[in-house]
Amino acid sequence: MNFSLDLPVKIVSGKDCIKSNADLLKLGKTAFIVTGKNGARLSGALGDVCDTLGSLGIIYRIMDNVAENPPLETCYKGGRMAAEIGADFVIGIGGGSAIDAAKAVAAFATNQEISMDELFDPDKRTQKALPIIAIPTTSGTGSEANSYSVLSLPDGLRKKTFSARDSWPTVAFLDPKYTYSLSTDQTMSTALDAFAHVLESYLSPKSTEISELLSLYAANNIWSIIKNDPDEFTEEMHEILLCASCAAGIAISITGTGFPHPLGYSLTMLHGIPHGRACAIFDGDFIKYNMRSEEGKNRLIKFANAIGDDIGIIAEKLPELAKINLHLSSDAILDHVDLVAEARNYFNSPYVISKREMIEIYRSHFA
Repeated sequence: MNFSLDLPVKIVSGKDCIKSNADLLKLGKTAFIVTGKNGARLSGALGDVCDTLGSLGIIYRIMDNVAENPPLETCYKGGRMAAEIGADFVIGIGGGSAIDAAKAVAAFATNQEISMDELFDPDKRTQKALPIIAIPTTSGTGSEANSYSVLSLPDGLRKKTFSARDSWPTVAFLDPKYTYSLSTDQTMSTALDAFAHVLESYLSPKSTEISELLSLYAANNIWSIIKNDPDEFTEEMHEILLCASCAAGIAISITGTGFPHPLGYSLTMLHGIPHGRACAIFDGDFIKYNMRSEEGKNRLIKFANAIGDDIGIIAEKLPELAKINLHLSSDAILDHVDLVAEARNYFNSPYVISKREMIEIYRSHFA
């Protein structure tokens, strides 16, 4: 039995949880806020944070230019800005992109001598990163509950994951009202991302009793909502999805993800397809190929039974929910696969697909 768990982040949830737990923001005298241009403001999260910091007498500066799939260069510059103002901690507000960027900014801020690429080299990062507070405004990545920071490389074609012990947030605030401003399309896409996390985590050879419990809790709650492709999401649904996506984030902190993630990166980087939908289009393939393994088949059947549906229906429904209409030439398919063929995620499931099978999967959807 494997019941190991190492979870540094303190998670606080509920409406107005920032204001009612203001003391948890006292991580220093100066804060550096990392966010995108619109989401944090529209959700009300940025206003609540600024008001609370002001009431505590904490000085802050805002960097609000984080784009989706945050560029490594943006984080590098953010780290220098944080260092210049003498920031004591970093606050990431937004979806996974803003929180991922905050983790990289926190590391760059204390390691001014490293180059951008050296962020990924633990031997070069000699100084501990600044403490991080994470405030999600979407219900998808679960970045507030793990150490992963997925960044776009300067070539604009590839992503790379930065992760370190000190890139875990110190505190995460889960306030469901910050997700109410999301559109139906955005909510579905982020929910599909979270469901991909639990599906891939559950099949991982690194899964534990804890990760499986978290995966099944999250899967059951997410699937009960998204399987019917609702026209709108109620406040109750938003709250359920927020907690479930956080649980999924914890699960992948233990196990990592499987092959839908790297296969989806090319769709996101080259075509701007939202990350959750880019993963979901390959979830059916993830199920199909793992059904070829006895271990994978047994685990998938157990997974499906736990959420009250047939595994074949799940495999068929997920790509439909992705709603991706894309056509690629044979050469383009090869280029897309080449960009992500070396990812480690392919080994993180009972059945390990070959590059030939990656191409087959792409052809089945986009040829």
